[in-house]
Amino acid sequence: MADSETILLPNSTRGLLYPQDSETREVRSLDGIWRLVKSSSSRPMEGYLEKWFEKGLSQSGRRVISMAVPASYNDITVSRSLRDHVGPVWYERTFFVPASWDRRSRTWLRFGSVHYRAEVWINGQAVLNHSSGGLPFEAEVGNFVNFGAENRLTVMCDNRLDRFSIPQGELQEKENSRSQQDYTFDFFNYAGIHRTVLLYSTPLVYISDVSVSTEYSSKQVGIVNFRLWVAGKEEQLMRKNYYIHVRLLNQRGEVVAQKISRHAFSGSLHVNHARAWWPYLMDPEPGYLYQLKLDLYEGDSAMEESQADVRLDVYRLSVGIRSLSWDSNNLLLNGRSLYLRGFGRHEDSEIRGRSHDNPLMLRDFNLLRWIGANAYRTSHYPYSEESMQFADEQGIMIIDECSAVDLYSFHPRLLHNHMSVMEQLIHRDRNHPSVIAWSVANEPSSLFSNQSALYFKYLVQYVRQIAHDDRPLTAAIATAIDEIGQSTLAGLLDILGFNRYNGWYSSPGSLDSITAPVIEEALLWRNVTNKLVIIMEYGADSLGFYRSLPSLMGSPDFQRQLYSRHFRAFDKLRENSWFIGEFVWNFADFQTAQSINRIGGNRKGIFTRNRQPKEMAYVLRRRYFGLAHKLDRAKMPDDLFEYVVGESNNAQLVKPESEKELSNV
Repeated sequence: MADSETILLPNSTRGLLYPQDSETREVRSLDGIWRLVKSSSSRPMEGYLEKWFEKGLSQSGRRVISMAVPASYNDITVSRSLRDHVGPVWYERTFFVPASWDRRSRTWLRFGSVHYRAEVWINGQAVLNHSSGGLPFEAEVGNFVNFGAENRLTVMCDNRLDRFSIPQGELQEKENSRSQQDYTFDFFNYAGIHRTVLLYSTPLVYISDVSVSTEYSSKQVGIVNFRLWVAGKEEQLMRKNYYIHVRLLNQRGEVVAQKISRHAFSGSLHVNHARAWWPYLMDPEPGYLYQLKLDLYEGDSAMEESQADVRLDVYRLSVGIRSLSWDSNNLLLNGRSLYLRGFGRHEDSEIRGRSHDNPLMLRDFNLLRWIGANAYRTSHYPYSEESMQFADEQGIMIIDECSAVDLYSFHPRLLHNHMSVMEQLIHRDRNHPSVIAWSVANEPSSLFSNQSALYFKYLVQYVRQIAHDDRPLTAAIATAIDEIGQSTLAGLLDILGFNRYNGWYSSPGSLDSITAPVIEEALLWRNVTNKLVIIMEYGADSLGFYRSLPSLMGSPDFQRQLYSRHFRAFDKLRENSWFIGEFVWNFADFQTAQSINRIGGNRKGIFTRNRQPKEMAYVLRRRYFGLAHKLDRAKMPDDLFEYVVGESNNAQLVKPESEKELSNV
């Protein structure tokens, strides 16, 4: 990549508000049991050539199976060929659109996520396509559906990765023209329709997008800055005939601020005695959310709201009022220093793979609160919109990461795709108070070269521009210790995140090679960059059935002792305000590609893959609650320590009668 090359910037995302029922909108789920056909590994284009999207999968001549949506398709059947399939699979189902949606509404089809590349047809007509898993996409489909009648929906899902995709991969051609997918990232490349599929309606003139930012002062004054976009009419008509009535309601349903806004539909609401959004264990009532109610009216722009005006659309958005600021020495929320204690995670579970699942999400958040965590990183891709919303409610802070994991080559086309996924991520998640940082990559090859230097320079400039510097930028870097000064990415960030597995990958089995090296590396990153520093990943595998005294790698005993050595390092580093947190790798065990080093997947979890605590979970719980109590005066749980032995004043001991009798025997 040369400095003189023209970088093609991605198109800006439009709309994509999370669908909701309201006075003017309806939502219908298309989740359920779909039909699926796996294309031939040696003929990946056969579905296109034979036009399965026109004639239907039952006429494809291939075996049609049932498949759950949302879900990864890999682990649901007992077929090895489907689990390890490389290339397209084809989904299909039928659906009805209410006759009442015709003419008076717009009809939309929305996918929460399909991994990796998706193409969509309705009744044989192409309606939309998308690349990059973990992110939503939609299209208005009123011109393609039959209202009040049956329709056929076909989705092609292709899991193949190449050196221009985010994340990257390599395709190897094997015997019989079969493809083998190679990738360097350490998690299984689950594929399928991973999140909910929705059919929804909006009015003909509708609120298409909302952007919110907030401020909170020490005098308990909150400011909610808003901007809305309205679609469905020409710009000159919008200026004259339309306005928005904006109301902010507290959790008792009381209006605490309101305003009427005309074109360009933006403004600010001031809230006296505002309730701030606080993270878990920093306040007795974390995650306080207001409701922003937006009513779009058509009426005379020369007058205020009147009974003659027509309400066209209603949309509601949860808002957390908080201020986020940072410099090279502090990360502050509402004027108070943050210390992040949490996890790197994966959206991963048995049978479902990487799909969203409400019971699993609730279990995970219950475990986060049980263990005393206040944050996590969405390693290594965007997580579901439902989990982002729930993090807002629970007061769990998020480092929001895109799917750029293990970048190993740099090209303008790759940069374009990387910019695109960051733009989509920021557009989707910009209104969440839980999001406190944007992560642009995990463990990229960032050693100095002209290509990588220009790549990250353009990437970071673009992200700062579209994010308006509303949150700090970070990345998880795993540069070798002796090459730290050569990183082309580190100096461009606001928060330097580093991954290091001392005692595991570095100096394996040596517990004495942990505490000092962790301190030294954090200090080295600080001295080289003068940035805030956080450890994004550290840890060790453990197998519950494997015990060892003295401890050996892989045993819960070794995992516990390895963590203890890290805790000593972190407590020393916490004496500096620039060291802002510790993230364990990983929250739970997860699946990986098969290898002799990953029997049964990655076992570094504090919880098992089915979300039961390992021995280390109880130790980590005591640390995280201990930190919360020390730093934020949080109340300690009653069951944090189990009774072992009581404390007594020996001078006041009185021998029990039974003991006196025994002494006389």
